[in-house]
Amino acid sequence: MKEDCEKCVIRDLNSLNSVTGRELQEIAKKKSSLHIQKGEVIFSEGTSLRGVYCLRNGKCKLTKLAPNGKEQIVRFIRRGELVGHRSVISNSVAHLTVTALEEMDVCFIPKHEILELFKNNSEFSMEITKSLAEDLDEANSSIANMAQKNVRERLAESLLFFDKIFGVDKEGYISVTLTREEIANAIGTATESTIRLLSEFKKEGYISLQGKKIRIEDKVKLQHLTEGY
Repeated sequence: MKEDCEKCVIRDLNSLNSVTGRELQEIAKKKSSLHIQKGEVIFSEGTSLRGVYCLRNGKCKLTKLAPNGKEQIVRFIRRGELVGHRSVISNSVAHLTVTALEEMDVCFIPKHEILELFKNNSEFSMEITKSLAEDLDEANSSIANMAQKNVRERLAESLLFFDKIFGVDKEGYISVTLTREEIANAIGTATESTIRLLSEFKKEGYISLQGKKIRIEDKVKLQHLTEGY
């Protein structure tokens, strides 16, 4: 049985909050629910998308393949976000690969339904446009950080970012499990450098580690580090 889109609290977290009840009823008829396993690719860079995915729960990484064949993590996304809308609206292939970081559920909305909303619902098209503009601002900020901040500063900033968007578990550890390679790919450095820096951060009292889990112990010092002092 399909879930009732009108009663879904997730849509309040994205551009679908501007869709009317009648439009939601149409979406409910056409959408499909998918269960995604940890490590599963939702879609790959270069593929033509048949629709948009709405994350009902869980977390994903968005990656791009560099010319040297190395994976670069561009963004992390979480519950409530839409993915694939840029390619669907622009009628282009996917620019990034989206991979689940944990077991999750998503709703798939066919391309035709999204394009109809974009053409006929001005509020929805405005919300989508704002979302695309925010994505561009975030990409520009990320490029600037790569150019202007050293790797220690980038790691500190990323740890604070993970803590902010993913939250923490009952023991205070950041609620996302990333490999050291994934963290390295997010900050643009070698895995060995990331392992060394995390060890340094632990010795300096900024963080504590338990396997792959990370807990921030001193946000103020990490924030100072991101600002270069």
